[in-house]
Amino acid sequence: MADPRSACYLPAVTEVRPLVVAERLHKSFAGVAVVDDVSFQVQPGEIFGLIGPNGAGKTTTFRILAGLIKPTGGAATIAGHDVGDAPEAAKARIGFSTGSAGLYGRLTAREQLEYFGALHRVPGEALRAQIEAVGAALDLARLFERRCEKLSTGERQRVAIARALVHDPPVLILDEPTAGLDVLASRFLRDYVRRLREAGKAILFSTHYLAEAELLCDRIGLLHRGRILAEGDPHHLKGGASSLEERFLELVKEDRVPS
Repeated sequence: MADPRSACYLPAVTEVRPLVVAERLHKSFAGVAVVDDVSFQVQPGEIFGLIGPNGAGKTTTFRILAGLIKPTGGAATIAGHDVGDAPEAAKARIGFSTGSAGLYGRLTAREQLEYFGALHRVPGEALRAQIEAVGAALDLARLFERRCEKLSTGERQRVAIARALVHDPPVLILDEPTAGLDVLASRFLRDYVRRLREAGKAILFSTHYLAEAELLCDRIGLLHRGRILAEGDPHHLKGGASSLEERFLELVKEDRVPS
């Protein structure tokens, strides 16, 4: 994700509040709006869930914030750095992990982390310490010398999250990190994400499982057809509905009714 020619290692300590700002983001492909006027903020020590079905615009929004694609309209900042005007400074402050993992199969888990740490220009001693720290936190010690192509789905996901954290960024984007995981692996990752929140990181999280979002997220944006239909903490977002899923279905039904 980082350009090795310009990325630099930066410690996670920051006084910027909020750490993530999305302002009226818009993205169209071939004239079709995939992200439509999306705005939200994420504070240090907060998990913000962007929740919606396939095609709702979650991944596109995350890719805009990570500087991987340019928005058609709107603006975003990461730790005070404008994604459009200072993309490399913004990227250096983000860790991005997706459900597909995207690891290099022939590299060992340790080599994976060393390689991405080098891309972020993390100094040798700091990199070794960070690899040991995230390895201990994610229970990777027994996996370090194994090739990633030999790892299970849950093991690959843990390595992918470690890779996203190897430069100790203040902002972490997790795009469906529990997709395809069993109950125990999902629980392990959720517990670890909570610990990252306690450490002061701003976390953006997406999932298809509304019950999971309700358990984990401090605030949620319900996304449909590229627009946020409602935003708030899970309890108040439910309103009088029996569950967050029921509330989301109500909002989708209302969104489909012509005005």
